Amino acid sequence: MAGPAFRAAAVRVRVPATSANLGPGFDAFGLALGLYDDVVVRVADSGLTVDIAGEGAESLARDERHLVVRSMRAAFDRLGGQPRGLEVVCANRIPHGRGLGSSSAAICAGIVAARAVTIGGASALGDDALLALASELEGHPDNVAACLRGNFTVAWTEDGGARTITLDPSDRVVPVVFIPSTEVLTETARGLLPKTVPLSDAALNAGRAALLVEALTRRPELLLTATEDRLHQDYRASAMPDSAALVAALRAEGVPAVISGAGPTVLALTDEANVGKVLNSAGAQFAAHRLELDRTGATVLPLDM
Repeated sequence: MAGPAFRAAAVRVRVPATSANLGPGFDAFGLALGLYDDVVVRVADSGLTVDIAGEGAESLARDERHLVVRSMRAAFDRLGGQPRGLEVVCANRIPHGRGLGSSSAAICAGIVAARAVTIGGASALGDDALLALASELEGHPDNVAACLRGNFTVAWTEDGGARTITLDPSDRVVPVVFIPSTEVLTETARGLLPKTVPLSDAALNAGRAALLVEALTRRPELLLTATEDRLHQDYRASAMPDSAALVAALRAEGVPAVISGAGPTVLALTDEANVGKVLNSAGAQFAAHRLELDRTGATVLPLDM
């Protein structure tokens, strides 16, 4: 049986950073942010070349071990076969090991690029199949759902597969991220979580997560209450004490702030009137950035854009 045919022209894919959990929505909620990695891929006659600029340029593998390449290989297998060669160029802006979904961005960039360079790829690997593959590679769907779909996503698994719905966050919400220079591995942060939690804490989180859907989409004035969490952030504080202290200080000032994903980045969800004050809240150990909300998710763009 003949394998797939591939486009001769290169494709460019842009993928957003993401913040998972958002406080109470542990392993379920994701928010796409306006900070992007770009990947350009061309099918070559033979071999593999990987070029990297920006984040990870001095540390990431430039061979089959690279996560974008591994993700492309997985997608090509689903699409029916591997190309003879690949040229991959990565422009990385999403910090690694900071809780902003860098691994999810690499996975989503790889599988979207593989689909884009495959003739008939969109039919052979539809959006639901794309989400399922990304979730399988990442191990959970929260970040990859937001990375692929953009906006605010609620993700879950059902019958062994990943599912998601996408909601539009309010235009009044302004994300601010506080990025420290130090990394925290997701495995380290997850290893600090207890096997059981008090029923009262689980009940509180269930209510806050439900409220957060309303707060983030229609009533941002409820975000401070809606972002309260008792399932994971306190347990992880020992791995990121400066981040935990910043979250506490911001919340004491009435600013909805959470640990982004597994940390140690802090995410504040403020508004236009207060964004300047919030940006000035970080100490010297954090780089503070105002970001936009990403509305499109992973996108195939013109090469000359």
